[in-house]
Order: sequence, then C-alpha cells, then structure tokens
Amino acid sequence: MSALPDQAASSPLQTVDRALQILLSFSDGRPDWGVLELAEEFGINKSTSQRLLAALATRGFLKADPYTRRYSLGPAMWHMANVWERGGGLARLADQVLSSLAAETERTALFTIPDGVHLRCIAAVDGASGPVRSHPLVGDLYPAHAGATSRAYFAFLEPHVRRALLNDRPRARFTELTEVDEKAFEALLDETFQAGWAYSAGEYDSSTRAIAAPVRLGKTPIGSLSVLEPSTRADSDLRDMVPALLRAADDLSSLLSNRPPANPQRDWRRGLSRAAKL
Repeated sequence: MSALPDQAASSPLQTVDRALQILLSFSDGRPDWGVLELAEEFGINKSTSQRLLAALATRGFLKADPYTRRYSLGPAMWHMANVWERGGGLARLADQVLSSLAAETERTALFTIPDGVHLRCIAAVDGASGPVRSHPLVGDLYPAHAGATSRAYFAFLEPHVRRALLNDRPRARFTELTEVDEKAFEALLDETFQAGWAYSAGEYDSSTRAIAAPVRLGKTPIGSLSVLEPSTRADSDLRDMVPALLRAADDLSSLLSNRPPANPQRDWRRGLSRAAKL
C-alpha cells in the first residue's frame, strides 16, 4: 500500500482521495482497521487517521466498534451497492465488453458469475449470426462439471476452495460427453488452468460449442466470459476466437479493477475498439 501524503494544509480533493483509498483498502483479509494501524499503513499521523475514520463513520460508510475501537464497513456501503446493482451493476458493466466481443466474433458472448456449484448468466449479447437458443440466456445456470463456461471459473479457484465446493457431490450426465468421473474432471480443470481458457463441445448442451476464460478481480476469479456457437456451424473453428476472448476477459477484469487493460487498442471504459468509433 503506498503512503498517503500527510500535509497539514491538504486540499479538499486530497482529503477525498485519502478517504476513498481507505474505503478501497477493506477486503476479506482486511475487514477492519484500528487508528494506529491505518496511520502506519498509509504513512499519515494518528490525528489525521482518526479524523478520516471518524468522518467516514459519521456518514455511515464505516462503523466503529465501541469496545475494540476498530472500524469496519458500514451500512452506507450496502446502500451504494444496492443502488449500483438496481441500476444494472455488473451486468451493465459487462455489456460494454460483451457487445464488442460479440461484434468481433459474430457469435453470442455471455458473462457468468458463481451461484453455489453453478455459474449464472447475468449478461449476454448475440452476434451477427443470431442467438444460440430460442430463449434468453440471462438467468441460465451452468453446472460446475459440464462445459467450458463453468470450467473457466472453477479451474482458477484455490484447490482447497474448489474441493470444499465440488468434491463428493453427485454429477448429472447431461449428454454422452458430460464428464462425471471425479479424477477425469480434475484433469480437465488442470488442463484449463494451464491453458488459461476452456473449450467444450456438447458437454452440457449437445447443440452448442463454447470457449471461455476467467474474469478476475485482482488475482481472484469472480466469473467467466464465454463465446458460444451452434454445434452445426462449420465455417470456422471457434478456437480461432480465443485471442479475442482473452482480450475481452482482460478488458472486463480491468473495468472491475478500475485499471487500464494490457491491450491499448481498446477503449476500456466504453468497451469499444478505437477503430469501431472512427
């Protein structure tokens, strides 16, 4: 964590930036802060740390434990998250990237997030070739053990987390290509992890093929991005679209992390290629 400038006469914008950095510092591994801890971590003095934490607590962004005097996230954060989600949230953010990916590949692009031992589709955009199914994809669940969409997420979880979720669970056979053997399935996950992306043809739905890649927040997978096509399509190999898929997955990860993507040719905040806007 980089130190925050501790100037006696800091500007209002500097103070706002300090407060925002403090809010962003909370995580699963850092659920609360003490005044002295925060001062040491950010390179500010104790009185500045106390004022910042107290101001955030006054507005409900933090709450102070009266016994431990430690600060954790408060109800205002829930309010902001709720407003964001009602306005489209992750789905709206993903649409920017999905539209570009669907246009580039001329195939259906979708974004899924974990829902227990499934991945749930929260956003989808059809390409020029049209939809792959007769019903909307948003809301569909994809089982962990069948298909690239789920494998691109579960393969990148920490092994102990994945085992706790999936081991010793029954595996339904959806088609003759569904892998229900636990060791064989683990081998598929290892293969996906090594490649950085997944491919499936008829494992979950015999009428479709898919490629998928993980979407990350930092180093943690939070979902997957997929490109789907009908299994009857024969004009090109879907796997030729992997570079476009990986670029899009990086773009979406960048949007979620609020950082510029590795690919400079894409307008990462709008999800459009620069060439498409000219």
